[in-house]
Amino acid sequence: MGLEIQFPTNRLSKDAVKVWVIGEVLSNALVALVLGVLFYLNHRFQWWGWVFPVLVLLAGLLVVFAVWGIAIEPYLKYKHWRYEVDEEYLQLKHGALKEVHELVPMTKIQAVGTNQGPLLRRYKLSSISIETMGSSHTIPALPDEIAKDLRNQIAHYAKVREVEA
Repeated sequence: MGLEIQFPTNRLSKDAVKVWVIGEVLSNALVALVLGVLFYLNHRFQWWGWVFPVLVLLAGLLVVFAVWGIAIEPYLKYKHWRYEVDEEYLQLKHGALKEVHELVPMTKIQAVGTNQGPLLRRYKLSSISIETMGSSHTIPALPDEIAKDLRNQIAHYAKVREVEA
């Protein structure tokens, strides 16, 4: 019948969940700080009557999004992220609510690199960015050594395929 492409099996580092949770805690703490300042200013300067209910609504939304971003989303992302690399394709599968399965032909890859912010560096992780003519793709939170080897492997496959084409 048709060509059967194997389902991607490689997973991200388990430390990815820690990095995502810490990032969410930091960003939500910053938003909570701003909201706290606004609550204080509202109390101090007796702003219009409608400001307090709006601030309470925003605080409620912050709690809902914080619970989602800290307690649920990182675990779902880790559970559903898979990738696979072979001579023909880079496969990326992710998404719990909306599942995305991408096949990127090696012949279309133009650039590949690793990225590492302070949180990723703390846990010795790197993300791989893959650029094609019309899109960019990321494999987040891989151990440093695996990320470097995978980056080199993708670069090798992409170069070999372009030379042969």
